Order: sequence, then structure tokens, then C-alpha cells
Amino acid sequence: MAQKSAKSTTRETAEGFTAEERAAMKERAKELKAEARANKNKEEAERAVLATIAEMPEPDRVLAERFHAIVKANAPSLSPKTWYGMPAYAKDGKVVCFFQAAAKFNARYAAFGFNDTANLDEGTMWPTSFAVTELTAADEARIAALVKRAVN
Repeated sequence: MAQKSAKSTTRETAEGFTAEERAAMKERAKELKAEARANKNKEEAERAVLATIAEMPEPDRVLAERFHAIVKANAPSLSPKTWYGMPAYAKDGKVVCFFQAAAKFNARYAAFGFNDTANLDEGTMWPTSFAVTELTAADEARIAALVKRAVN
């Protein structure tokens, strides 16, 4: 009795791919589609954040634009999203830091804050929110350092 070659028993189609190879290709196609949707969602989320910032009145808009740039430059792993109608930045779907416009609640200052997912623990007490009326170079450097620390 003649034995079939291994090649003839594993190849099932005229194209030359095994069932396992076709299954792997289907899985990869699903992964690529999911990645494309995630990227599209991330791009849409960033567009929503930028649109929210663009709608803010002048003093808040300038601050929000700076905070957005600082976060993007110092924590590119964070995903922009809107949170309670304000710009926020998340890791694994959880908000790490956020900007709150003064006009949102008719406050005398805007705020930049961190949620409990931020790695800012310092002893038994540390600040998690900052009142902001303008940003100096020193303020920007401090926020950049805090944002870096928050995601590490």
C-alpha cells in the first residue's frame, strides 16, 4: 500500500493553503480590522477633543490647547477623549488626567487634574488638581513632569 505524502494530506485547496493557514489568515484579517477600528476610534476621539477645545471661549481655549500639546508630547500613550464634555486623556480606557474649562462651571479659573489612576503618590498627601489662570514656561515644565510621572 502506497503512503500519501505529508504534503498531500495537509494541503486542502488548489491555492495551496492548509486549513490552519487559512484560519490564521482569517484571524489576522480580523485583527487588522479591529486595529483599524481602534485607530479610527482614537482618531475620532482626538477630533472630538480638538472640536471641544475649539468651541471654548478664548482664555480657556488657549489653556486647553497648551495642555493638549503638553500631554501629547509627554505621554503619547494616553488616548485623548472627552469626559463630561471636557478634554481628558486615558490609559486603558481609564482617565488619567483632564482639563476643565473655567467657563464650564462659571468658575474664576480653569483646572487641570489627575484621577486616581495617575501614579503621583507622594507620601500620605499630594495634589491632584491645579487651578490655572495662565501657563508660564515653569508651569508647563511642571505639568509635563507630572504627566510623565502619572503614566509611569
